[in-house]
Amino acid sequence: QLQLVESGGGLVQPGGSLRLSCAASGFTLDYYAIGWFRQAPGKEREGVSCISNSDGSTYYADSMKGRFTISRDNAKNTVYLQMNSLKPEDTAVYYCAARGVLCSSLQYDYAYWGQGTQVTVSS
Repeated sequence: QLQLVESGGGLVQPGGSLRLSCAASGFTLDYYAIGWFRQAPGKEREGVSCISNSDGSTYYADSMKGRFTISRDNAKNTVYLQMNSLKPEDTAVYYCAARGVLCSSLQYDYAYWGQGTQVTVSS
């Protein structure tokens, strides 16, 4: 059974860092594009970042550029999201998702989703 599991969330102070992990089971992650999305209370889910399968291209939402870095470790079947210089507005549940080869910023293009991990940025 194809499954994605996120981990690494938690409580961090503004300016701090977290590294989220997205581990896959039941399939090989490097055959898929993996996206990270987030959803804050009362807001719609939004795209954060994506790494494609075809050439490893990476994409970031404008507000994450320079602060977040997405990467993949095919040997561990895991994709990571390194988040630095965190702000209170980054507080949300973060989800990873898988689709075909190419990235998409649209959540509806992703067929497989994890259960999410909570990130709270607060002093």
